[in-house]
Amino acid sequence: MSQLTAKIKHEFLELLPPTIFFFVALHIVAIVRALMTKGTGIALPTTAAVTIAALILGKSVLLANMLPFINRFPEKPLIWNAAWKTVIYTIVATIIHFLEKLYDFWKETHDIGAAYRELLANINWAHFVAIQILLLVLIGNYCVFEEFARAVGRDKIRRMFFGPLPAHMPQPATE
Repeated sequence: MSQLTAKIKHEFLELLPPTIFFFVALHIVAIVRALMTKGTGIALPTTAAVTIAALILGKSVLLANMLPFINRFPEKPLIWNAAWKTVIYTIVATIIHFLEKLYDFWKETHDIGAAYRELLANINWAHFVAIQILLLVLIGNYCVFEEFARAVGRDKIRRMFFGPLPAHMPQPATE
């Protein structure tokens, strides 16, 4: 296997867990949003839009993990890094959520300034904040689990959840 193929495989495997998590989490958010807005005539995101957002958030997690300040508290208890990452990822999710809303208004006005003014005038802040609270909780859970997996080891977590690999499959090295 060439170095490029190995690098692509490694990046794909790193992208998979956060993308799957956010795919499920964002579908939960979409269902909650649908239940909150039933009968209002507000368009809801499609599965394709949720999938694209999950890919963006999954890649955002990988990029954020490359930043030198993301693992700010390596010598402290895990909750410190989990809380720090929750804040960082939630800020990214809030920006993406706001831009998604802005895009909806831009489709109608085709002017970013007018779309921004319409957004501020017409957004349902209670729904926006409710979705952000839900995202905060989901992201917080993700960050706690990610920090736990980093400390304990992904292979050990996999064995704890799914049991040992079958005998015919190669066993990963133990820590």
